Amino acid sequence: MSDGVTRRDAAQLAAAATLAAPALVRAAPEQVSFGLIGAGAWGQRLLEHANRTAAGRCAAVCDSDETNLRKAASISRDKPRPCRDYRELLARQDIQAVLVATPHHTHFPITRDALLASKHVQCEPPLVFKLEETALLRDVADKVDRVVQVGLTRRFSRFYQTARLMAVKGFLGDVTNVQAQWHRAAGPALDPNRPRERNWRFFREFSGGLAAELGAHQFDIASWVFNDAPEFVTGAGSLDWKKDGRDVYDTASLIFRYPEGRQMTWSAISTNKHLAAFGGMRSEAAELILGTEGTIELSLGNDEQPALGLWYYEPSKTKVSTPEAAREIARLAGATVTSTPKGGPRGLPILLDRDQWTGEESFLEREMKYARRWLYAKGIMVPEEDRHPLTAELESFFECCREGKRSKAPLEAGLDNAAAVILANRAMDEGRRVLFSEVEAKARPR
Repeated sequence: MSDGVTRRDAAQLAAAATLAAPALVRAAPEQVSFGLIGAGAWGQRLLEHANRTAAGRCAAVCDSDETNLRKAASISRDKPRPCRDYRELLARQDIQAVLVATPHHTHFPITRDALLASKHVQCEPPLVFKLEETALLRDVADKVDRVVQVGLTRRFSRFYQTARLMAVKGFLGDVTNVQAQWHRAAGPALDPNRPRERNWRFFREFSGGLAAELGAHQFDIASWVFNDAPEFVTGAGSLDWKKDGRDVYDTASLIFRYPEGRQMTWSAISTNKHLAAFGGMRSEAAELILGTEGTIELSLGNDEQPALGLWYYEPSKTKVSTPEAAREIARLAGATVTSTPKGGPRGLPILLDRDQWTGEESFLEREMKYARRWLYAKGIMVPEEDRHPLTAELESFFECCREGKRSKAPLEAGLDNAAAVILANRAMDEGRRVLFSEVEAKARPR
């Protein structure tokens, strides 16, 4: 595209090309019949996203709270049958799979019982509440031929998948650090009119606190990108601002040390939601992947703000990129990142599959890609995923159930993630460096 192309020309071209592109017609897949166990706020959100895919059909919803039960049943397009006891749901022969969105301390027993009932399982992280449960759950899973997927939603985002691939292929040089935060100005409040069991997030008896409810999703990014397990974790946690009867920390800072000097740092606070990434365009939560030749900023977003990824190229005098990465960097970045403007390098959008060159594009496809990439470079628009990562997560789960595929977030990833949460809390409670080798015996199958 020549420099003389105007913003209007490019916008019209991108719109026209998109409208003219032929639609792909696919046969609807066989639906997986599933039940939802845990119909609170997150369970209801899962149902909203399940409504967006034809891959699954909700046959039952289960919750001990009648209000949650009625609301969840009304949200699902499938008019599922409500029940109060999850064992009743598991006894139904027409249900092939379950989504587990219950309080943290119940994840292990419900997942275990579902597997023993020959159901495929997707469970929210952390997968277990105690280290002793690790070996027990692995033992059950080994005996049944069923899918276990953990709700680590970032693994199902196109932005996060592309960022990990860029890191692995050397686009960032040597990846040395992952930084993450989940900061909130307030956060959920404890309801004094509800029993402890209904305020479960705020008590250690039922929850792993900030490390479990927030950190679990972000801890996984480091292990996924590094393709390794931490050596130790250290950190500090305190209860300073939320004097409402809770006994979990309201502030937490952690450092995970990985082999070869790599680290992940993580923080959660409840007094401020500012986010330095993305030039202040977002707030609360994000992850940064940092290497010797660049940085990637990532945010999963929410239902109002889509996932987002920016890449900052940082040329180094000592090149460590692979030849393949060096060629691709030159092709993707071009002159826009070879010079450093005032204030530092400019963030480039991470290009998803539809914007990557294959060399086999038709004229229309090529022009459409040129137009979109020009609009991205000018900051007029940003790439967006073709569907929400949570919808993609559920579609992937149903596909694994139907076709026997391995999940992108399998059992072992979930068990490792849960161990990171448990050890992080131990490090904060005991004020010491906790080695991951300390718990290998408890996590080993009996």
